[in-house]
Amino acid sequence: ISKASVVDDVIASNEILYNDKLGRKIDHCIVIKYLNAVGDSKVAMDEYYSELMLGGHNRISIHNVCEDSLLATPLIIDLLVMTEFLSRVTYKKVSDNKYADMYSVLSFLSYWLKAPLTRPGYQAINGLNKQRQGLDNFLRILIGLEPLDELRFEERLV
Repeated sequence: ISKASVVDDVIASNEILYNDKLGRKIDHCIVIKYLNAVGDSKVAMDEYYSELMLGGHNRISIHNVCEDSLLATPLIIDLLVMTEFLSRVTYKKVSDNKYADMYSVLSFLSYWLKAPLTRPGYQAINGLNKQRQGLDNFLRILIGLEPLDELRFEERLV
């Protein structure tokens, strides 16, 4: 599993832009190479290319160098805090007498992970916005609030 899986998930969920009629073609290239010589330093070179009106083009190039372990530290702290928090969550169905723990593979942690694990038969969600929305809605449910639905479809009907 790689960052390419994230791109694949985004493409699979967007039939309007990426479909059989359009050829399911993407114009992205993701390359990751690890070099022993740079040690803990992370060197990232990103380019974003877009088309402007009237045939114009725009390219933004970013060159970033930093220690990879320092980038990961806040993520590790968040993972530890959320793992501990989720270990306290129990639930029960109306028909059950006992509370049960959540499944041991905490798919909500996928928000912080490149290649999340899930329970067998469950499809991983790689889209960052989808992961965040799922986590937000789960936390809302835990405090007694309804999940957010920004569609508000009933308000848009005549």
